[in-house]
Amino acid sequence: MNRIDRIAAILIQLQSRRVVKAADIAGRFNISLRTVYRDVKTLEEAGIPLIGEAGVGYSIMDGYRLPPVMFTREEATAFLTAEKFVETLTDASTTANYKSAMYKVRAILKTTEKDMLESIDDRIEVLKTANLPAATGNDHIQTILHSISQKKILALNYFAQHSQEHTKRYVEPIGIYFLSGYWHLIAYCRLRKDYRDFRIDRIKNLTVTDDHYTDEHPALKDYIAQTAKEKDLETVIILVDKSIRSHLDNQKYYSGFISEKPIGDCIEMTFLTASLEGFARWYMMYGEKAEIITPDSLKDRVRELAEKLLQKNFNSVNLLT
Repeated sequence: MNRIDRIAAILIQLQSRRVVKAADIAGRFNISLRTVYRDVKTLEEAGIPLIGEAGVGYSIMDGYRLPPVMFTREEATAFLTAEKFVETLTDASTTANYKSAMYKVRAILKTTEKDMLESIDDRIEVLKTANLPAATGNDHIQTILHSISQKKILALNYFAQHSQEHTKRYVEPIGIYFLSGYWHLIAYCRLRKDYRDFRIDRIKNLTVTDDHYTDEHPALKDYIAQTAKEKDLETVIILVDKSIRSHLDNQKYYSGFISEKPIGDCIEMTFLTASLEGFARWYMMYGEKAEIITPDSLKDRVRELAEKLLQKNFNSVNLLT
């Protein structure tokens, strides 16, 4: 990216949040803090009313507005692709809000970009697989996010799967996440006096109360990381051939799948597992098309299982002959 494009992108980033840290800008564009300071100074010299405070970050003065931002063809395509995921993986309220936002995005596109989106709209689909639940009729995601932004207590009726009981809970929500086909709410439960993980599809109904909570809760990412550590989960990273991707898609979530990224003709997949033994046995089904990156203990266990399997079959052949 050339400097002019980067400075324009920095301006857009500054408009996207109330305060933006210099380190966040540096990380996004892979540049030094010195370069960030120089680019911000260029914006100031161009007449952009920026406010900078050491240790806090940069912000644009209240009341300053810029003309609508134009999206590139690639950005518009990304919006359309995201819309397909929202329709399939979220609730009706979130889908409606996203569609409303998409009308605004389309409204400021050039005619050629509008025509392009029309031509590929029915060429992108996100299909539900066996690991994704059917729609439950619940419409809670936006309500939960609203309560988080307002720091208001939620009252919910929840069906606990392990006890098969319906309970009334008052909770202080800290965040939601999507895992293994389901949306989850992490919240401090006043009944249990501890943090709890609530499957959103098991919330029968919920309301936002008028009561505020003031306690400082951990960030969602920090909570998930800490929970994984407390449960003694092991991080596993493997490299698999793209040719077996379709075989893994319906099974990877049961093995603690977290994320993946393409690397050449392979896919690097990251898992969090509570059982290296179970993961080792699952991995062996695809071992000839995969490679363990970490941990070494998993490599050792797979080697042991392979040697036992080879020895057992070798002995069986000797007995038959």
